[in-house]
Amino acid sequence: MEEIFTASNLVAFLTLSFLEIVLGIDNIIFISLLTNKLPQQIRKKARRSGIGLALVLRIAMLLGITWIIGLSAPLFTLGDHPVTGRDLILLFGGLFLIAKSTKEIHHKSEPIEENSSKPKVGASFMSIILQIALLDIVFSFDSILTAIGMSNQLYVMIAAIIVSLVVMLVFAGKISSFIEKHLSLQILALSFLILIGFVLVAESAHIEIPKGYIYVAVGFSLTVELITSNIRRKSQKIKE
Repeated sequence: MEEIFTASNLVAFLTLSFLEIVLGIDNIIFISLLTNKLPQQIRKKARRSGIGLALVLRIAMLLGITWIIGLSAPLFTLGDHPVTGRDLILLFGGLFLIAKSTKEIHHKSEPIEENSSKPKVGASFMSIILQIALLDIVFSFDSILTAIGMSNQLYVMIAAIIVSLVVMLVFAGKISSFIEKHLSLQILALSFLILIGFVLVAESAHIEIPKGYIYVAVGFSLTVELITSNIRRKSQKIKE
């Protein structure tokens, strides 16, 4: 027990938990936007299923560290550029994120008239869970590689990932409700996901873009949007 609860392990656990929460922001936004399309009564179940799936996938990938490292080995080359399994996953994941977010922005800016026949809830639920699973795999790469780089203790990595996903589960509902009330925030969140998609595509080409800059830019945009919304509400009250 003394070997487990050491100062170095505690620092690694706290640091890694914080980093996993930060890296999970884009995942929370994506899950929130998708589950908000479902009927109110099953949204919570969908969020729990999506985040639970992310937990299972990340722990499974941690247990298969050898496989993860193997994905960094070149499969073939394009000119002088070696292409790995990780590159392909990041490329297709980034393209999917860009296409999905662009489509959602189009639907929100030009609403399509609802069909008289209601879609099957089960089919929609399974479709959204499948989309969450696909993006969970892509988002998990950053999470797993960060964990491997921060600690060589498997139990520390697993504990940090569990804590980060519990935090995601607690705040996902509140984030979903907040985003749903503001169309401008939905567009901002989708634009953020498009940006993340481009980053994933760039990383697949071995072009590193520091994500800190992206999070700062998005945070600044969010602050401006919140201030603008507050001013808009005050103006409407004065007119009334």
